Amino acid sequence: MLARVLRRCISIKSSRLTPEEIVAKTKRPLKPTSALSLPLSKTTKGRKGPAAVHMKASVDDLVDTTSAPMRLAKRMAMAGISSRREAEKIILDGRVVVNGSRVTQVAHNVTFDDVVTVDNKTLPARPSKRRVWIAHKLPGELVTSSDPRGRPTIMQRLKAMGFDTHVMAVGRLDYNTEGLLLLTNDGDYARFLEHPKHSVQRVYRVLVWGQVLPSKLDELRRGALVDGVKYRPMEVKIESTTKDKETWLQVKLTEGKNREIRKAMAHVRLVLKRLIRVEYGPYRLADLDKGNVLEVQPKSVVE
Repeated sequence: MLARVLRRCISIKSSRLTPEEIVAKTKRPLKPTSALSLPLSKTTKGRKGPAAVHMKASVDDLVDTTSAPMRLAKRMAMAGISSRREAEKIILDGRVVVNGSRVTQVAHNVTFDDVVTVDNKTLPARPSKRRVWIAHKLPGELVTSSDPRGRPTIMQRLKAMGFDTHVMAVGRLDYNTEGLLLLTNDGDYARFLEHPKHSVQRVYRVLVWGQVLPSKLDELRRGALVDGVKYRPMEVKIESTTKDKETWLQVKLTEGKNREIRKAMAHVRLVLKRLIRVEYGPYRLADLDKGNVLEVQPKSVVE
């Protein structure tokens, strides 16, 4: 046995292989494992109205994971509850129970064998694979699960359409803004896309009243100071003018401050009539119909 090992090592050394190749040759080959079978996307049929949900069945989306200890906030983020930072706040608020005991320490470790409940809802025993959907948000609906004032929300509408996956929105759109809204079950991915330090680009089409002189947009291109808040420079260009003497603008941002474009347009005395998000990072609204939802392949985002 020893002789065979020595002969193999001498053979590898004489072939002048790289260290990586040597490791590969000396390791025993792994036994093949059965691949996960993922269903093809399908469109819900037989529903009234133009809206449709394009989605995959979630039953086969579970991935094999180990039971290595991890921070409780990470487990919550993997379940799509929130980002890790937001999960830590939830823990501190005393809303998390692990194996029947309430936990308020963010340093608490868990495994996938532990039973974790958040607000009396039990997290799945294994995390789902990262999933991303593009929704075409309608004007006149909130990006939230419910509203105490009874206003319509996109989450309620999606649930009524048969969309039952627990997701969170990436970069909220205000009540009257329409267009691309990203949804994901991965809290850390959502946080990465939203955080201004990563400068993920958002692209909007903006309809304003009247003719617009290019010079009027220079302040926005330099970075405007609006109500004491400094905005990053925006890429703004004039797309077209309508027969009703309105102007379509294209605006590109790398941050998502509250009502940023609406406030910026008001600052340069432009009357905004429509605001549509058409891109968020590598994701495009394209020709997705209003009110529809489409599951897409998750894409990597480079800092």
